Amino acid sequence: MLFACFFLMFSRYGSIRLGDDDSRPEFRNFSWFAMLFSAGVGIGILFFGVAEPVFYFDNSAGFGYPNNPYADQIGAVAMNEARAVAAMRVTYFHWGFHGWAVYVVVGLSLAYFSYRRKLPLTMRSALYPIIGEKIYGPIGHAVDLLAVFGTVFGVATSLGLGVQQMAVGLNHLFGIDAGLVTQIVLIGVISVIATLSAVSGVGNGIRIISEWNIYLSIVLLAYFMFAGPFQWLMGFFVTTYGDYLWNVIPMGFQTFNSEGAAAWQGAWTIFYWGWWISWAPFVGMFIARISRGRTIREFMVGVMFVPTTIAFFWLCMFGGNAIYLELQAAATGGSAGIADTVMAWDLPQALYSTIEQVSSVEWLNWSMAALATLLLATWFITSSDSGTLVITTMLSMGHDDPPKKFRIIWGMGEGLVAAVLLSVGGLKALQTASIAAALPVSIIMLLMTWGLFKSLATDPSITGQKTAEIKAETEA
Repeated sequence: MLFACFFLMFSRYGSIRLGDDDSRPEFRNFSWFAMLFSAGVGIGILFFGVAEPVFYFDNSAGFGYPNNPYADQIGAVAMNEARAVAAMRVTYFHWGFHGWAVYVVVGLSLAYFSYRRKLPLTMRSALYPIIGEKIYGPIGHAVDLLAVFGTVFGVATSLGLGVQQMAVGLNHLFGIDAGLVTQIVLIGVISVIATLSAVSGVGNGIRIISEWNIYLSIVLLAYFMFAGPFQWLMGFFVTTYGDYLWNVIPMGFQTFNSEGAAAWQGAWTIFYWGWWISWAPFVGMFIARISRGRTIREFMVGVMFVPTTIAFFWLCMFGGNAIYLELQAAATGGSAGIADTVMAWDLPQALYSTIEQVSSVEWLNWSMAALATLLLATWFITSSDSGTLVITTMLSMGHDDPPKKFRIIWGMGEGLVAAVLLSVGGLKALQTASIAAALPVSIIMLLMTWGLFKSLATDPSITGQKTAEIKAETEA
């Protein structure tokens, strides 16, 4: 997927427009980037933004496998700055180009076949070059249903993670019990708000909440930047981003053979790839829905590089602050307690433990903890309402404005699935559902990639045929 993206970005196909030759983008760049980021990674990097880098930085191997086999490979076994860089490299790897390549290929395929080839905005349309009119039969129905299930379980995984952390935040702020009852109530409230947003459509609720997500996120990010060790963080970001770029291709081919490292890869990397793939139909279709009129090259660069760079900076500011606190505490023979919290598998608490120590101003720390909790809610709302819109779009054969009653049913249904998964198994059940949903979707994605390249070779921009003629042929 990654190599397919880079090829398309620099190939002669890059100038092809996702729509008729005279079409132009529907949304301005800021709104486009805001919706991309909010739908694609929002709630996940709040949940894992501190916990994941700190887990890879720790060297206790408390779960029966090494915390960071990549760091161990280069001899960075002590909890020092070399291991800190290796920790961020692995974090970037799991949130970087490989994951977004999945979104890009699926989103590009859907946008191309819908807006350029005038087929329905559904997953089945990307298989038209392979199976032709059979996309309107049982095979096409099966493809769309698999995409629906992948979307439901992907969104439910994020909702489950998000409400766990929100419950911890409410406990931290107001002393409210963070147990299952609170989490179920939060799922209900958020699902209602997200459903109302989905009913209002892309141009209203989804766009407005996505933009406000970015504004509020900038405030929280500024707190971590300027209340923390600003100069150290800036240097750390440049170093770790360069380290990731240098190692990203070899890491993509790395397969660990030793029992412990292989167990780590299954628990972390494979879970992430399953999570990305299960989200691909949802995020891919949503990206397609908001990208009409852009060229393939503009689409590739915008979707591949802008969200990843923002995510890396975010992860570095959050994870970097936590690592810096641990480094400073270790220099005096102590501990900041953040690594202990993570290794106790209290991942939701790691964010709030870091916020408490970034600044010595108590009211500021409380305000930022409240803001983080609010962002968990608003980011999930944008993910859930987008997912609801995508599901109902697929089930109504690509209709731009699917029936509102369908949006209500599926919006609440996503919340119900998340509540059930949390009740029966917590994080483990969420991870298992996400990976299971990803397996059939991964096969569909490979076929989509083949169909996309096959169709691009006969595109009107390549053959000289008018897009209007393509439309007439498809309708005929």
